[in-house]
Amino acid sequence: MLPDKDGSGGCGGGQATSGEDPSVNLFREYLRLRTVHPEPDYDAALRFLDRIAEELGLPMKKIEVCPGRVVSIMTWQGTNPALKSILLNSHTDVVPVYQEHWKYDAFAAVKDAEGNIFARGTQDMKCVTIQYIQAIRRLKAEGRKCMRTIHLMFVPDEEVGGHKGMETFVKLPEFQKLNIGFALDEGLANPGEAFTVFYGERNPWWITVHCPGSPGHGSRFVENTAAEKLRSIINSFLDFREKEKHRLNTSECFTLGDVTTVNMTMVKGGVAYNVIPAEMDVSFDLRIPPTVNLQKHMNQNLTSTDDSDPWWKTFSTTCKAMNMTLEKEIFPAATDSRFIRAVGLPAIGFSPMNRTPILLHDHNEYLNEQVFLKGIQVYENLVPALANVPALPCDT
Repeated sequence: MLPDKDGSGGCGGGQATSGEDPSVNLFREYLRLRTVHPEPDYDAALRFLDRIAEELGLPMKKIEVCPGRVVSIMTWQGTNPALKSILLNSHTDVVPVYQEHWKYDAFAAVKDAEGNIFARGTQDMKCVTIQYIQAIRRLKAEGRKCMRTIHLMFVPDEEVGGHKGMETFVKLPEFQKLNIGFALDEGLANPGEAFTVFYGERNPWWITVHCPGSPGHGSRFVENTAAEKLRSIINSFLDFREKEKHRLNTSECFTLGDVTTVNMTMVKGGVAYNVIPAEMDVSFDLRIPPTVNLQKHMNQNLTSTDDSDPWWKTFSTTCKAMNMTLEKEIFPAATDSRFIRAVGLPAIGFSPMNRTPILLHDHNEYLNEQVFLKGIQVYENLVPALANVPALPCDT
């Protein structure tokens, strides 16, 4: 059986091509939009989302956070809009691809004989965007109502350094007007049966160490060179890296999010083979858990996963009712959730993808259509449960 390449016609709740589930058809249409860095086609994403908002009968607000970068928000008003709202957050951009390493065109959304859909963004995080949309579509079609208002937010530039889309937006008055009480954002796939839930994330800390030294001719033993200092710095950082790696490999209590990763990512310096440089730079990427006591001020907010917390209790009990096993972790990288938590709001990182290898940012990223469809059912239960949490002290 040849890989399925149909489904280019997209339809939200309408007729899918070749007998394909309409939700899968819509997912594949969204994957074909080239919202890829360094020049993401955000206009195509906005047109797509405008159409979806019209189909759902939901108003959509657009806020330009910087030139050419628009945050879009669809809103399903609750029966008691005075209560704190629920935010379903996702980002529209995806990371670059190295097409020579892919089995198929990374933006063709090819579906193979096993139902695996290959495209950049299948896991990170266009799947969750469409799962949110289709869950809301089903709930509205059933005539369901929720007490709390639900916002579906679509953010640009999550995949660039600094997450400028969300970082800028949370500082604007428009964000405050959303009156958010609880947020859902992206998570990771899990190769096993369980579903991973993230209640915090590590802080990215990018460091460049400048090493000045004595210059000279390449034929001499010049003292105090930049390279000697560079070697000392590199050894120090990599020795610490080995200690953290050892902690991760020798303790069953630790996940990647519980330790500090250190990776040397750039080295700069030198002008010619026979010239000892007067300076050299080395750069490192560190990811630091929120449990580390830092002298440098960084966001170390965590979302409560205590059973006494009404948001977590609702989330976890709803998942339990669907026979889902949850594994709580610190997210090893960085998502927009950190900016939500930084302003004092609870946020859970969650992508309902089990039995799936972790392939975000990797070659041949894919998601099986049955896992994708199951995720819509998960949100179809989770979203109204969260949006019907009774009034809390924070609501007044």
